[in-house]
Amino acid sequence: MTTEVRVPTLGESVTEATVATWFKKPGDTVAVDEMLCELETDKVTVEVPSPLAGTLGDIVAAEGETVGVDALLATISEGDAGSDAAPKGKEAAEDSEAGSSAARTAVAEDDAPATPAGSGGDSVDVMVPTLGESVTEATVSTWFKAVGDSVAQDEMLCELETDKVSVEVPAPAAGVLTEITAPEGTTVDASAKLAVISSSGAPAKAIEGDAEPTSNYQTPPAGQGTARSDTEDAPAAKKAMAEAGMSADQVTGSGRDGRIMKEDVAKAVAAAASAPAPAPAAAPRAPVAADDAAREERVKMTRLRQTIAKRLKDSQNTAAMLTTYNEVDMTEVMALRNEYKDLFLKKHGVKLGFMSFFTKACVHALREVPEVNAEIDGTDVVYKNFVHMGIAAGTPQGLVVPVIRDADSMSFAAIEKAIAEKGARARDGKLSMAEMQGGTFTISNGGVYGSLMSSPILNPPQSGILGMHKIQDRPMAIGGEVVIRPMMYLALSYDHRIVDGKGAVTFLVRVKEALEDPRRLLMDL
Repeated sequence: MTTEVRVPTLGESVTEATVATWFKKPGDTVAVDEMLCELETDKVTVEVPSPLAGTLGDIVAAEGETVGVDALLATISEGDAGSDAAPKGKEAAEDSEAGSSAARTAVAEDDAPATPAGSGGDSVDVMVPTLGESVTEATVSTWFKAVGDSVAQDEMLCELETDKVSVEVPAPAAGVLTEITAPEGTTVDASAKLAVISSSGAPAKAIEGDAEPTSNYQTPPAGQGTARSDTEDAPAAKKAMAEAGMSADQVTGSGRDGRIMKEDVAKAVAAAASAPAPAPAAAPRAPVAADDAAREERVKMTRLRQTIAKRLKDSQNTAAMLTTYNEVDMTEVMALRNEYKDLFLKKHGVKLGFMSFFTKACVHALREVPEVNAEIDGTDVVYKNFVHMGIAAGTPQGLVVPVIRDADSMSFAAIEKAIAEKGARARDGKLSMAEMQGGTFTISNGGVYGSLMSSPILNPPQSGILGMHKIQDRPMAIGGEVVIRPMMYLALSYDHRIVDGKGAVTFLVRVKEALEDPRRLLMDL
């Protein structure tokens, strides 16, 4: 029986791919889920596993060939010799490195490498936990245990720091920490080993702080690729390098064994084009007197702070950002809140704050001005028929933006509960990556810190962010008389590439109207 191997689904809006590498050749024995080939698209690299065990027959799409979705790649004959087992020995180990979990379990026991000291049959490897979508590496920030310490199951061993959140690593089993393979400060990838726990063996030596860090991920020197003496680059990457006039040592490969992919060349070309002129070498600091230098403290930026700096600067460099302002009389909202806050707390178990009013008002305004709730994707504008509201929150580690999903379908109580819960998790550093992704619009409340006026920066790829500020009593002309009213300045920063001035002003006016007369929210006016 012959089974066809076809191009899998490549992702939204991706219609074709290039066959980059065949890991098998006709006549080779393959196991279920063993990796057959690698496809390269404009955005990602896709591995194609074997749908069954058997023998690889004809290869229809050779390396370098462009194929569409569901195109025929090869055929596999089922039931041939060796179909129940993956290749043995060293070859199976190499194939398992290509991503085949089935082949990995079939490696012959006598060919397997000797068990390292401290990781015998009663030893458990401590691996990097799931870091979240699109997060590929982390930095080991703190070890709570030292080699030789006894640990209980689920006891916290160390803390990892990613671009956005801190991840705590619990002990997978009870025992003795016998080895630390990734000391503090080491950058590790998503599949790296951090340590070894043994229930009986004597502790193996820990890596000294001044020794070379051991990890499954090592950042190559700037401008150089990974060590790749026998690695064959993707055909599309070779073509792209030739067109760009670049050599392989100018590109850092992200593929298997440092293999250079097409997207790696594109990144290298973009980096070279945006590289600053070599004249000012990293803006040297002004001279500092010796006695002043002794009183300075130099602290390395955390990964979170580095990411905040990069994303905010990228936002300024990418979006045509503009800010428009208005002010709102908070008299009616404050009166309504004071009248019902006790009943609200008694019934719903959460305090009635101003954020639910502003969230509701923004949802109301976004329905009328949908471009503020949209984003740019290449040459397309993507309109969101839902509102995932980002609520900016300051934490001791830096600014984070947890997302309240489907805020447009939530009640006042549900919004207040979600904001309180996510705010607490943000301050404790417990937010997951999923809780900070997918926002369509953001509210930032600088008023809690006393800010009277500011221009918030867009949270890309969003096209709008509302800045709230301090409520301050000011004299206002009402009906020909000067009266004192609690006023707040509002600021809307927006991407002028898709939001016109009329739309931005209309949005702020609708928010102002809904807050000055909250009954409009009930009437959908």
